[in-house]
Amino acid sequence: MAIATVLAGGAGSRLGGAKATAVLSGRALLDHVVEAVRAGDLEPVVVAKASTPLPPLDCRLLIEPDEPRHPLLGIVTALRELGEPSVVVCACDMPFVTGSLLAWLGALEEPLVVTAAGGEVQPLLGRYAASLLARLEAALAEGLSMRSLADRLGARIVGASELERFGDPLKLVSSINTPAELAAAGG
Repeated sequence: MAIATVLAGGAGSRLGGAKATAVLSGRALLDHVVEAVRAGDLEPVVVAKASTPLPPLDCRLLIEPDEPRHPLLGIVTALRELGEPSVVVCACDMPFVTGSLLAWLGALEEPLVVTAAGGEVQPLLGRYAASLLARLEAALAEGLSMRSLADRLGARIVGASELERFGDPLKLVSSINTPAELAAAGG
């Protein structure tokens, strides 16, 4: 079974902390993503810092180092620890992602695939191959932004026209970063 890594190690400072446990429609944001992963017939693996508040988990948890605080650290940790040829990646604050989209991303063959909608690349929803690990580690050491990383490594960009078959592209790639966004999403 392919693995989908759910990134939950962020500070959530714009949301007021504890993104993974923020409640949307009566459930933690993280639970929405884990449910989508399972709906895509993928194995969910949450990656978080030891101090990250998490809801009760019924899946594997990997603990990433405390520093640096960068989303790429979760991806690098997953690729190092899991020994898989690739992992599907989704941030824990993307509650509208669908299982069918995650499964489709997992079946792609390019080493790096990221999504984009509304003119913005969303590198925390995609597929990362283990063959890129050395380059990802170098980018992490450099502190490269995720969007710059996608550009530098020549990521395949899955745009709105491809995303439409899975739902509203803007909704699929949207993340909840602020209390206002959580309220607008129904939280």
